[in-house]
Amino acid sequence: MKLIKAFAIGAVLAAGAAFAQDAEPTDPNAIARSELMKVQGMNAGILGKMAKGEEAYDLAKAEAAKAALIDSAAKIETVFAEMGAEDAASEAKPEIWTNWDDFLVKAKALGDAATALDVASAETIGAGMGAIGGTCSDCHKAYRK
Repeated sequence: MKLIKAFAIGAVLAAGAAFAQDAEPTDPNAIARSELMKVQGMNAGILGKMAKGEEAYDLAKAEAAKAALIDSAAKIETVFAEMGAEDAASEAKPEIWTNWDDFLVKAKALGDAATALDVASAETIGAGMGAIGGTCSDCHKAYRK
């Protein structure tokens, strides 16, 4: 059951990345945030596809995707530090900046989950994707339009 839940969360993450808003942000801050989230979605998608057997397991590719998730999670505080100008295409809610400490706790949880991810096999990736997907979901529910 946990593996099925992990796969479902992975599918949601991948779908979310694939169906991003049609309009692209124009504010430099919103653009940087959007690009960072695209990197996260792409790498979560790589891992999710391996876990679901949609893509052949590849240790080097899995390690690279994990490293990219860890790296991008570490950049969240810096990239989100400035709200910037109001940008209708931005998916970031203003509550990020009014609840900054909670937002950073959620960002750290993503980094922790990515760091803990065991990429030794497709099965271990699947077992860890629930934690990664859960952190993404927690943050997106609170802070994404």
